[in-house]
Amino acid sequence: MLGLELIVVLGAAVVLGSVVARPLRVTEPVLYLLAGLLLSLVPVFRGVGLPPETVLLLFLPALLYWESLTTSLRELRRFIRGILLSATLLVVITAAVVASVAHALGLDWGSAWILGAAVAPTDATAVASLGKALPRRQMTVLRAESLVNDGTALVVYGVALSSATGDGDISLPLVSGEFVYSFVGGAAVGVAVGWAMLAIRRRIEHAMAGNAATVLTPFVAFLLGELIGASPVLAVVACGLYISRNAPLTISAHTRQQSVAFWSLVTFLLNGALFVLVGLELPSAVAGLWTTVGRANGQAFGQVLLISIAVYAAILVTRLAVLVVSAYLIRAIDRRPYQRKLRTTNRARVMSTTAGFRGAVSLAVALSIPDGGQFPERNAIVFITAFVVAASLVLQGMALPKVIRWSRIPEDTKIVEELVTAKRTSIEEALEALPSLAREIGADDDVLERIRGEYGERLEALNAGFDDEEHPAVVRTRQYRRLGLAMIARKRTTVVRLRDDKTIDDTVLRIIQGELDAEEVRLMHQQETE
Repeated sequence: MLGLELIVVLGAAVVLGSVVARPLRVTEPVLYLLAGLLLSLVPVFRGVGLPPETVLLLFLPALLYWESLTTSLRELRRFIRGILLSATLLVVITAAVVASVAHALGLDWGSAWILGAAVAPTDATAVASLGKALPRRQMTVLRAESLVNDGTALVVYGVALSSATGDGDISLPLVSGEFVYSFVGGAAVGVAVGWAMLAIRRRIEHAMAGNAATVLTPFVAFLLGELIGASPVLAVVACGLYISRNAPLTISAHTRQQSVAFWSLVTFLLNGALFVLVGLELPSAVAGLWTTVGRANGQAFGQVLLISIAVYAAILVTRLAVLVVSAYLIRAIDRRPYQRKLRTTNRARVMSTTAGFRGAVSLAVALSIPDGGQFPERNAIVFITAFVVAASLVLQGMALPKVIRWSRIPEDTKIVEELVTAKRTSIEEALEALPSLAREIGADDDVLERIRGEYGERLEALNAGFDDEEHPAVVRTRQYRRLGLAMIARKRTTVVRLRDDKTIDDTVLRIIQGELDAEEVRLMHQQETE
């Protein structure tokens, strides 16, 4: 029953944390982390946690896939150089700096490098949860970086683990080749899986079956990446980006509506559950370290705590330094006018450093270290990693809103402007094609005029600008939305009354309710984007 109890308390912690976060003005992941710590005080949950391979094989593919599906490929290409530098070079430099600091304070080189690999990558889950208030550019770059850098960190971890155990020869050409193969192979697998899945989806008309294939997609990409020895993380990311680019005209609206609802809910639950599990793991890491104080490696708890603080500080300083230095190097080398448009400020780099959260993936990497006499410093590595993750989520998460205000990044209205352009152009071209479309389906003239009037009203309101509250077209459009929503509420009340009076069956209620819900969502969405 413990498994069922764990599922219930994880779900309850996520729901409660999300509900009270706004009134308390505390970010949700911080509350999830505290909930995990409180749950660890309950005897039945003491020492409970998921195996690290569960995080890497179950949580990671699903979360990375949804993040890649909702990432702007255009913005990714626009900032590709900075993203790749942060996702590769910055990870390696951070791992090296952390290893040097940890070794100087007492860890052996093998353990120090494993620690560096664990804490080097930023976490896509944490960035998505805590970075919602970030400006669009910084959010795009951080999300893209977090999607890719796990692959780099896992390669560094594999090399460090092989070196520490003496299972393989380590050389620069060998490591470089492994990096290249991991990245290129992972991307190739992801594109191939994305292409195959879209080809399959074109032949599936049943919405449920199509979405079942969607659920399998990230795990198929992850599995194939693992089987060929490439980066499974990049396989999932490349697959998601490919499908995001090519799916709009392939997948039906009904299937897509189901898919978005499913993935939004699942990733919300998985995100929250991961942070709660991190909180559950922290006391175990401390207890495991405490029981080994003075054994094998002779490290005192105070020494490990000092290493933890030094490593956390090193991560922040290294990230800021690399971002600043690389920006000025690029500025000195590339003087093109286009490059000048991409420049940002050092305040923005401080904001990016603050938003570089570490999360559950780092802890999963640390926990995946073989448990035995071969790694006497395993508990120290787990504790340091857990300390870095907790400090990152709590300290940086609480500081980020203030840093965002301090950075004074101008408001980016590009998305709003492009949204208006897309709506206007789509309506204009639809109106232009309306007569020929009406002839094709044999529509009556009164139907044609009704559609023309509705679309014309919408276009007039767009051209006037919805900020112009006094314009007649804007007033009529807003009244139309409010009246439509009021009518839907009245129809829903009527249908429920008919069900209660036994005039109609519950099946009929559900059918009409689905139609009313779809109409209400459409009106609400249009109202929110005006």
